[in-house]
Amino acid sequence: MLSTSKATTILPVRDMDRARGFYEKSLGLTPAGFLDEGSFLFSSDGHQGIELMLKPESGPTGNTELSFEVEDITSELRSLESQGVRFEDYDLPGLKTVDHVLENDAMKAAWFTDTEGNILCLHQLMT
Repeated sequence: MLSTSKATTILPVRDMDRARGFYEKSLGLTPAGFLDEGSFLFSSDGHQGIELMLKPESGPTGNTELSFEVEDITSELRSLESQGVRFEDYDLPGLKTVDHVLENDAMKAAWFTDTEGNILCLHQLMT
C-alpha cells in the first residue's frame, strides 16, 4: 500500500546550523528550506528526503538511522572523505570492516556519523 508513497527520514539534531552545514556541504544534499514547524528539509523534489528536527535534549540512538544506496561505495567513500566525513571501522562478531567497508555476498557497507551523532551508512548492493 505504501510502496509508491513519498517518504522522509526525520533526524533529531541538537544544533540546526551545524547539522545543516554538514548535510549540505559535506554530504552535498539539496536544501529545500525550513518547514512551518522549524524543521529543515533536504530534498531534490521538495517533498521526500531528509528532515532535520531540532531536539536540543536528544541523543543518538546508537543504531543506523539512514542508509544511502550508492553505485560505487569506494568512489563515494573517497569523495565524502575529501569533504571531511570520517568513516568508522568495526571489528565485532559478525561485523568487521576493512578500510572502513564491510563486504559480504549481498552488499558492501560503510558507516559514519553526522555532527549530531546520528549513525549513517553507505551501502552498495552486490547483484
